Amino acid sequence: MNKILAKNKKAFLDYEIIDSWEAWLELKWHEVKSIRLGQINLKWSYIIQVNWRLYVKNMHISAWKSLVNKDRIEVERERKIFLQKKTILLLSGKLKEAWYSIIPLEIYLVGSLIKMRVWLGKWRKDYDKKQVLKERTIDKEAKIMMKKYDY
Repeated sequence: MNKILAKNKKAFLDYEIIDSWEAWLELKWHEVKSIRLGQINLKWSYIIQVNWRLYVKNMHISAWKSLVNKDRIEVERERKIFLQKKTILLLSGKLKEAWYSIIPLEIYLVGSLIKMRVWLGKWRKDYDKKQVLKERTIDKEAKIMMKKYDY
């Protein structure tokens, strides 16, 4: 059973999800402690490619509460992501196409290991986002009505 520690809820609206992978993160010891306490934010984070390596940017991990020099810690530093070489080659080809991005979806625990779910997504235009919101509200209202008349 995986315990989800953080989720990028904004990605569900902004991107049409094409495929997903499980990735490892390169973290420091105090970042691991902070993540386990839930002090992480993925809202505006994204993944870039530099020399066939993937890095996550804008992932905010707060400094651990018992750390002596909290002010010197970079809370939004670039963190390396580990995936298979074949997957990195596929993602690098897709990144060259228009409107495609790699987005971190969620951080979760697998046993005692911290892993990240990475998505390949296509950016939605504003009118697509409005359509998605309309569909969600219609589905929500239908569920409420069915629950109301369910005996």
